Amino acid sequence: MKLIHIILFLVVNFGALALGGFFTGSGVGSDWYQNMNQAPWTPPGWVFGAAWTFIMICFAVFMAYAWEVSKDRSMLLTLFVVQWILNVSWNPIFFYFREVLLGLVVISALTLLVIYLLFKFRKDLKWKSVFMLPYAIWLVIATSLNAYIYLNN
Repeated sequence: MKLIHIILFLVVNFGALALGGFFTGSGVGSDWYQNMNQAPWTPPGWVFGAAWTFIMICFAVFMAYAWEVSKDRSMLLTLFVVQWILNVSWNPIFFYFREVLLGLVVISALTLLVIYLLFKFRKDLKWKSVFMLPYAIWLVIATSLNAYIYLNN
């Protein structure tokens, strides 16, 4: 694995977080979001920033390893770009446009894509696939939070 690949994926991943954060604005602290019936398992706000930081670091490492073993880098890059678009688009859809159902569709697609990547490369990466687990687990939780809001508001 080349360090340059980790650095490139880190830059792109944190770019996604920054762009998503821009679109979130005061979303988490907004009256609209705070007054919603939220899932009892909703973590405190600070957990989201810490979780996403850890996830994007792990994801960059996973992608660097996957890049090294991929037999079809154009497909891997396409999947990465689709993941990036879904990840970034959820924030404005949910917080800016307040489209909870469309947000649920987007985050569900993102969750399925990340799980697909995990399983697609698990044989080639073996134990290194563990770097994708935080992203997959977090997205399952985030999808459940979005679903709860949709079903209970």
